[in-house]
Amino acid sequence: MEQLATPALIGFVFLLAGAVKGLIGLGLPTIAIGLLALAMPPAEAAALLVLPSLATNILQATGPAWRVLLRRLWPMLLMLVPGTLAGIGLLTGGGALALGLLGLALAAYGGWGLLTPPFRLPPRAERISAAPIGLLGGLVTGATGVFVMPVVPWLGALGLARDALVQALGIAFLAATVALAVALAVQGSFTPLAAGQSLLALPPALAGLALGNWLRGRIPPALFRRIFFASLLALGAHLAWRGLA
Repeated sequence: MEQLATPALIGFVFLLAGAVKGLIGLGLPTIAIGLLALAMPPAEAAALLVLPSLATNILQATGPAWRVLLRRLWPMLLMLVPGTLAGIGLLTGGGALALGLLGLALAAYGGWGLLTPPFRLPPRAERISAAPIGLLGGLVTGATGVFVMPVVPWLGALGLARDALVQALGIAFLAATVALAVALAVQGSFTPLAAGQSLLALPPALAGLALGNWLRGRIPPALFRRIFFASLLALGAHLAWRGLA
């Protein structure tokens, strides 16, 4: 890690990222990798993310609807794996391109969140698009370490009830995290040392998750989402400028 990536910084980033996830049901990998990429290569940030993301997404994915959601989402989830394996070389290769792609992914996610375009996929379009969306989402995950586009907007267009949508996000994030961990291990980036560092990031992430759950009823969700997505747009634009300029 670079000198700026101190244990205190890592702990603060995962506390903040966990709080965001507890508050709105997503955002842990986006916040963690986006901020840590200011101080370390994106591949190292992605390796740190593995265990906190696994733990928090297992908690989010559990619930009464998981069988129904798996039957509905399995084509998309299945294609995440080859997509992530295909894209991982860009992330582990390091350099400016990985940072720039990460910035573009965050900026696109922030822009989508601010616009929140209301649309609903008809059943036929959902079935046809599931596998391509999973493959493209895996490519983005492998290349940037961030699992957001285009899967999160796609899930939002399925017409799921709020609790089912949160659980579906958890299932998708869990599948993406497993795929990313496998891809990083294949590339030699998720080493025993990286696993140990990821384990140290787990307590602040869980503490942040508990804090976010507590804050959920005390901060207007709509206001927080606007601040969150605007911040992602600004951070993504900065990272894209650093990586691609």
